[in-house]
Amino acid sequence: MDSNNTLVGFGAGKVILLGEHSVVYGYPALAGPLSRGVTARGEASNKCQLVIPEALTPEQRKVLKAAFGRAMAACDEPGVRVSFNTDLPLSMGLGSSGALSVACARVLLQAAGRKATAMDVANVAWEMEQEFHGTPSGVDHTTSAMEQLILYRRKPGAESGRSKVVESPKPVRLVVVMAGARSPTKTTVGALRERQKRWSERYQRVFREIGLLASEGAEAVEEGDLEALGDVMNVNHGLLAALGLSSPGLDDMVHRLRTMGALGAKLTGAGGDGGAVIGLFHDTAPAVHELTRQGFRCFDSQLAGPREEGATRGAA
Repeated sequence: MDSNNTLVGFGAGKVILLGEHSVVYGYPALAGPLSRGVTARGEASNKCQLVIPEALTPEQRKVLKAAFGRAMAACDEPGVRVSFNTDLPLSMGLGSSGALSVACARVLLQAAGRKATAMDVANVAWEMEQEFHGTPSGVDHTTSAMEQLILYRRKPGAESGRSKVVESPKPVRLVVVMAGARSPTKTTVGALRERQKRWSERYQRVFREIGLLASEGAEAVEEGDLEALGDVMNVNHGLLAALGLSSPGLDDMVHRLRTMGALGAKLTGAGGDGGAVIGLFHDTAPAVHELTRQGFRCFDSQLAGPREEGATRGAA
């Protein structure tokens, strides 16, 4: 690469509109990219390396180094020094590791002089995601790489998932609000997996119903029926609560958003004892203003549909 150039790659955070957890068991999920994410920068170097933030714990540094090692091997170890920064709230179920994987993949592919189509980026990012999560569904990095609202499904036993772009004739705008710290995803997922093993038939019925909701939500988006999409989101939250994945703090925020005029509201991501909640609004600005006034961390994002002139992708 040219020593005078700085390479830049952005990886969007993601939000699961419908279908978290059931996607792990092979059912569809509807997910879209956020306006916030991770930005990676690459400068010419005599070897391929990642600048690892000093604030990370030894274990986090070890995992990140191993993940980057898989990505750089997939790109034939180009001579580039990669650093990154993020404006995405961390550990909130908003796909921060997937966004980091996509951002690094974009820089590594550029440094290697190779194409950086969405599929190319997703393939390299997948290497990092497997190191981060072991056997992830793949929805996080796929959504980030495609930068579009997608209906994603990875059937049990399949090596990779399949995604369909879901387009909307109307803007699909969300408010994303943080409802408190949460336990690690693996803790919440592990506890759910134990319950699923014990009462398999019952839990599979619920997962199957959530998968149907994701497909119905995609149809509502394509028809521009935001009221129907909001209703599906409300039902999805109820089923997630039935699976033991909500909490008083998350439920309170869901009801707060509905009181503020949300067409639908639900937890997003792993859930558990905290995390992020999303609300679907025709106009997000009043809700963001009021939640900020009340002291909550929040932002808005547009997942699909026509954008106002001059608006960047993801910005509501």
